[in-house]
Amino acid sequence: MIESLLVANRGEIARRIIRTAKRLGIRAIAVYSEADADLPFVAEADEAVLIGPPNPAQSYRNAEAILAAAKATGARAIHPGYGFLSENAEFARTVESSGLIWVGPDADAITAMGDKINARNLMAAAGVPVAPGTTDPAADLDAAVTAAAGIGYPVMVKAAAGGGGMGMGVAVDEAALRTEYDKVRAFAERMFGDGSVLIERYFPRVRHVEVQILGLADGRVVALGERECSVQRRNQKLVEESPSPAVSPELRSRLLAAAVRAGEAVSYRNAGTVECLLDPATGEFFFLEMNTRLQVEHPVTEYVYGVDLVEEQLRVASGLAPTFDPDALTPRGHAIELRINAEDPKRFLPGPGVVRTWVEPTGEGVRVDSGYTEGNTVTPFYDSLLAKLIISGATRDEVLERARAAVAAFQIEGPKNNVPFFAELLTNDEFLSGAYDTGIVSRMR
Repeated sequence: MIESLLVANRGEIARRIIRTAKRLGIRAIAVYSEADADLPFVAEADEAVLIGPPNPAQSYRNAEAILAAAKATGARAIHPGYGFLSENAEFARTVESSGLIWVGPDADAITAMGDKINARNLMAAAGVPVAPGTTDPAADLDAAVTAAAGIGYPVMVKAAAGGGGMGMGVAVDEAALRTEYDKVRAFAERMFGDGSVLIERYFPRVRHVEVQILGLADGRVVALGERECSVQRRNQKLVEESPSPAVSPELRSRLLAAAVRAGEAVSYRNAGTVECLLDPATGEFFFLEMNTRLQVEHPVTEYVYGVDLVEEQLRVASGLAPTFDPDALTPRGHAIELRINAEDPKRFLPGPGVVRTWVEPTGEGVRVDSGYTEGNTVTPFYDSLLAKLIISGATRDEVLERARAAVAAFQIEGPKNNVPFFAELLTNDEFLSGAYDTGIVSRMR
């Protein structure tokens, strides 16, 4: 097992990785920006290194500073968490060429899945269903118009190099396509340094379901069930649950088999997620993208399958067998995760500030992965995620009851937060029925 680990991230995910590392007897090393000096993850690490000012480009995305910190502290491995450099193939390659262990898939797999068009083509070749769309970038507006006419409106205009729900727009006709194409292309060039655009069929009433995969050290790829991620705002997730209320045993079998094929197609190692769009009316599903990292919502899978995914990541990176029997994976119960963000509960606009009160709920089946505590300052420099409230139980109904109590008990004063939104959601008939789709939040508003 790796004996020392540098966590190249911040907030709740850094704290969560540090917790598992220390439980395993691994020396945990944190890196932090000037803005984060007082956050809990810095104090909880065995060692912490200041790597730069608040601007992520000068700190958490500064590969040279992170590698220098690893060298100075004698770290043996680097875990990137999610976001920042986690899906940066060049960084992964540099880490390994520096003689360090990269806790994640290799750079070739990251590259293969990082471009949405290339990923779609690879998946189609592997027999994974893909939505109707372009097999090459739409080089210009005329090409996009021609492609959309062949696919049929409405279409989704997507940044080929995008991710995390960013760089996307919907066009219901040619006029809208002309606007969205220019908008998405400009955004992609600015954010990702790559203006390539993909045109794909858009499904107005669809569910977002993903499969957790784990590429083992012996070369096998296993699937640890699915997660429902359809409660979203601006194409970004707010709630995840496992198992999905929309997935039957027969559909689950097809989903998991497709996800394993997706991983095998790129010789995948370590943790990853195959994201799909599901048409609840027909039971058809289509490959959306593969996230070549640990997901924000991994705790719901941990509860249902009884594994610590960070530990499994570390074991794969160390060349060790998993703690579980890959041939006897058995899900149990239900789990839901609520993303507690520093944003107002109506329009979901960011609302940073000083945390004056922070009281976390407790009780059976309640887990809180938080990045902040009382007295900390939520700054505008990073993602708005404050904490993840994860609820587990024997049945979905039991989990929903526990979730309502936990949300009522979660006290946050200072920064704006979306806890009131979850109180509303957990009494919403559509959500309670389980028969919801990605439009549920807009219908609530």
